[in-house]
Amino acid sequence: MTETQTPSSALSPARLAIAIAALAMGGFGIGVTEFASMGLLRSIADGFGTTEASTGVVISAYALGVVIGAPLLTIAAARMRRKNLLLVLVALFILGNGLSALAPSLNLLIAARFLAGVPHGAYFGAACLVAAAMAGKGREARAVSLVILGLSVANVVGVPGATFLGDAVGWEWAFGVVAAIGALTFVSIAVFVPNPASLETVSVKDELSALRQPQVLYTLAMGAVGFGGLFAIYSYIQWTMVEVSGVPREAMPAVLAVYGVGMVIGGLIGGALADRNLERTVLYGIAVMAAMLAVFYLATPNAVTSVIALFLVGLSSSAVIPALQTRLMQWAGRGQTLAAALNHSALNTANALGAWLGGVVIAAGWGYRAPAVAAVGLALGGLAIAVPAVIQARKARSAAPGSSTDAAPTGRVSEVEVLGTEH
Repeated sequence: MTETQTPSSALSPARLAIAIAALAMGGFGIGVTEFASMGLLRSIADGFGTTEASTGVVISAYALGVVIGAPLLTIAAARMRRKNLLLVLVALFILGNGLSALAPSLNLLIAARFLAGVPHGAYFGAACLVAAAMAGKGREARAVSLVILGLSVANVVGVPGATFLGDAVGWEWAFGVVAAIGALTFVSIAVFVPNPASLETVSVKDELSALRQPQVLYTLAMGAVGFGGLFAIYSYIQWTMVEVSGVPREAMPAVLAVYGVGMVIGGLIGGALADRNLERTVLYGIAVMAAMLAVFYLATPNAVTSVIALFLVGLSSSAVIPALQTRLMQWAGRGQTLAAALNHSALNTANALGAWLGGVVIAAGWGYRAPAVAAVGLALGGLAIAVPAVIQARKARSAAPGSSTDAAPTGRVSEVEVLGTEH
């Protein structure tokens, strides 16, 4: 494939918006396939005649695919142009979801979900880097938040729609629609997304150098542990809302849409806050998320208060994600694509951890409110990692001559900074 390399400065505002929208469409498809599995879990369990705990492996399999696929694909494709990499990843996404729609047994569905998860992290790593390159210096976090916004929008319309479709005509159709979204994404990226000239290909050694940065490891741990709380409650949200809160099952698509609206608002707020003060957004954001998870536990006995609390959980959790993504890119040096991809490995480690722990406490007979208790504990664990990380980061930056609180450390010029200045 012949690619046109385009400096970020050459893009008109309209072309930039269309290109980022194409990248966000991929995020939308990924968001639908990831979170719809949680909304479809009860339908899948009914279809195969299995329990909620055993069917939850479908979620964990997807998460495991993300965890394994993100680093392996990013490293293997280190020298590939980012646009070509995006197209390969979207093709894998289409294949995984197409096979999910055709799976005749739970075991084959689990295998297909693993495959569908493999391109997830690498896609977001490459897409966020391309978006930041196109947007330019000082606007990276907002560009990243717009790509990730696809995930949030998926929770407003995509996930409720997939849940409704799954309940109405079968969960298989939901995954089929996701595969079609992937096909539309492939065409949109091929046509509208340029290959920024300032984005250099890097070596495998360059990519792996990100793992030598303590702040990169700290940030990954924040996501892997702290966001486990979100997934502990969301993986079993249908049972909690229906069995505990008294929400009619047919109202669940609307409930999930409310959660999605919270994610959209949170993502937009979080991107703007991260560009103003990255470290404060990370630290306070995780603390607020932990508080909202506790509010959700207290609110679950009532349908109205539980829906409001779920909205606040979506808002607070989504506000942190652009900050984590940008923080990784700032500290990763030349290994930014790997670091950005590993953010989604970390979040899906949280997905697997939260789904597993939520299943454990339910299986122990503690009821459908119990995952919320585990959720608060996991979020506080993420906060315990964030506090020393932010303190050390601020010390390192204040010791570097001429550096600001939220700038990348002196002597480690990030690709994002270079991208905004090359013409």
